[in-house]
Amino acid sequence: MKTVLSIVLAVAALGVAPAADAQYPNRPVRLVVSFPAGTTPDIVARVVAPKLQQALGQPVIVDNRAGAGGNLAADQVAKSAPDGYTLLVTTNAAAATNKVLFTNLPYDPETDLATISLLATAPQVLVVHPSVPANTFKEFIDHAKRNPGKLSYGSTGSGSAAHLTMELLKSDTGVDTVHVPYKGFPQAVGDMLGGNLQTMIAIIPGMLPHITAGKMRPLAVTSLQRSSRLPDVPSVAEIGLPQLESLAWIGLLAPAKVPQDILDRLATEVQRILREPDSREALAKQGFDVVGNTPAEFRRFQASEIAKWGRVIRAVGATPD
Repeated sequence: MKTVLSIVLAVAALGVAPAADAQYPNRPVRLVVSFPAGTTPDIVARVVAPKLQQALGQPVIVDNRAGAGGNLAADQVAKSAPDGYTLLVTTNAAAATNKVLFTNLPYDPETDLATISLLATAPQVLVVHPSVPANTFKEFIDHAKRNPGKLSYGSTGSGSAAHLTMELLKSDTGVDTVHVPYKGFPQAVGDMLGGNLQTMIAIIPGMLPHITAGKMRPLAVTSLQRSSRLPDVPSVAEIGLPQLESLAWIGLLAPAKVPQDILDRLATEVQRILREPDSREALAKQGFDVVGNTPAEFRRFQASEIAKWGRVIRAVGATPD
């Protein structure tokens, strides 16, 4: 008895908590989304959150923290306690390309954030406002060249796939359009519909209703093959610019140094959730291609995206504006 008591006292002195107290999770998990409600990252987060809550047995709270093109939320999560209770749902900008685009980024997406799973990807589409006298990609380029600096394009922030793809298009075609970054997708779309913007590149799901209504005109999709959602719109390969291939993507991350077993559990649950037919159907209706991979696979993908778009950023001289 004395020996057992001595061991118990020694463990207590070392501050080792009983296994039940150390079990993850034992309190609510916060899912910080780097864009406002109604945006594509938010839509994906709200498909995953209730099922993750059921799997973990604890509330999973979606917390929208928009600002600085996703950097605000990413920095907040990067500086949170590495215990698995604060997670990040964000896009390729904050999770990858902003590392190269910004010279004073307050966090490093590779060293300050841990990857959990790539959730979904979506091709983009180049659209113009109906007031722009262009029905084809070539007509748009010709019009833009005749009006240097007079056309504005919107994006969901500096470093976003939309921003960098348009900057690459400008560099490769010699057109001069003005970048207008927004805090979120709805604001950019609102200005596009109102005619305050003449063009933009954005994910197909968000553009499709406006294209169908005739309020935006599609000219090209940023995939190497045509999209089944827009079968009559040529791909970037067809217009002779395959280098413009670009996917917008959304991933789940955590602060660096979160224990690997927690990251693996979260990734396993997310992969299972994204395999469920209703989850896939809900995201497919929004035009997303569901992924759901491992932390290591997502880390490799993140590194490849930083390398690819880092070359573009340096080549075209893109800035955060």
